[in-house]
Amino acid sequence: MKHILEGTRVLDFTHYLAGPSCTRMLAEMGAEVIKVELAPTGDGTHQLPYIMDGRSGYYVQQNRGKKSICINHKDPRSIDALKEIVKSCDVMIENFSVGVITKMGLGWDAVHAMNPKLVMCSISAFGQTGPLSHHPGYDYIAAAYTGITSIIGTADGTPVLPMCAFGDVGTGVSAAGTIGYALLHAERTGKGQYLDISLIDTYYQYQEINTMTPALKD
Repeated sequence: MKHILEGTRVLDFTHYLAGPSCTRMLAEMGAEVIKVELAPTGDGTHQLPYIMDGRSGYYVQQNRGKKSICINHKDPRSIDALKEIVKSCDVMIENFSVGVITKMGLGWDAVHAMNPKLVMCSISAFGQTGPLSHHPGYDYIAAAYTGITSIIGTADGTPVLPMCAFGDVGTGVSAAGTIGYALLHAERTGKGQYLDISLIDTYYQYQEINTMTPALKD
């Protein structure tokens, strides 16, 4: 059976959960995903439980179906090699702290010049612009910031963390869908797009009417 993204090539700079869950879904839909890991340790989830026969179940769950390369991002030869790969890709996705990918020489302006049809997606806690953009953050930070933790538990109790990182995975789903739209646009127009996907946007969507309630009460 032919999968819908067969023939699509993805360069994946993501780590931990939000980004890898997105690229896992792209791989499941047939894309060739090339995961880039930074030496010497690679993706931090290599160290997360449950570990069996020296392999992390967490890492395997989110990175199955992908190819993988490990590079020294401080070596110009590695960056030159990545730039050659960019030229043959349809999608590039990263979830470094804001500005890191640009310092590597692989920011949007640079990769768009190399490959005008490329779709680039950046995933972060607070987005790529604005007063919070340079603050790093994972799922639970975004959950707290958007008020999710204040509506879990009891009314007279302390805020409670979600028992799973559904904001990370939800953001991965959102990113995968948005990438699909951008690929359609690229096919129709020959022009790539830059996508800015954030955890707080995902969590505010989960809040639905709760986001408006304080204003409506006023």
